[in-house]
Amino acid sequence: MISIMQNNNAMTDKVVLQKYLDLPQGNRVQALYIWIDGTGEGLRSKTKTLENAPKDVSELPIWNYDGSSTYQAEGQTSDTYLHPIKIYPDPFRGGKNIMVMCETYKYNKEPTETNHRKICQEIMTKAKDSHPWFGIEQEYTLLAQDGHPFGWPKNGFPGPQGPYYCAVGAGNVYGRDIVEAHYRACLYAGIRVSGTNAEVMPAQWEFQVGPT
Repeated sequence: MISIMQNNNAMTDKVVLQKYLDLPQGNRVQALYIWIDGTGEGLRSKTKTLENAPKDVSELPIWNYDGSSTYQAEGQTSDTYLHPIKIYPDPFRGGKNIMVMCETYKYNKEPTETNHRKICQEIMTKAKDSHPWFGIEQEYTLLAQDGHPFGWPKNGFPGPQGPYYCAVGAGNVYGRDIVEAHYRACLYAGIRVSGTNAEVMPAQWEFQVGPT
């Protein structure tokens, strides 16, 4: 589920931000390292400055973080390591900046319990002659900051199921701007997207990724 901020106290002026995002950064690159935390669902990230844009993921350094703060380590052995796996152009910062998808490893060089990609990659490598494909169907609901589904009446419910699935029009589809931004950001980054559509519940959407 994606929460949509509505509390003015938690908002910043994006016009002011853009002034600084437009400043030149020379040859330096912001590399946003991204990983899955110990819940198996939550995303975490930290940004590293590189002196030049890498030509290949092998040029990126292994980086570390405090795994005890992400449910991935105990306090006495909290060093956890990010192994860069894949580079994508960063659709949020733009320019030469990149997003770096990472696998996570414990202090003893063993994969963390939620590093399922490593096992998946080993299986896919063994089955590579069979040309395996897989796709991800991600369904999500847009929520306002108060936890209420976006666009729903505050003191009630929308009409019954029927007019919302694959629908058009502001009365039937809520949050399309967010979905369109999400879709375009993925295409910019080179993520293979099969498609998207509004789902059966207002503020619910489906996003298909793959085959990979």
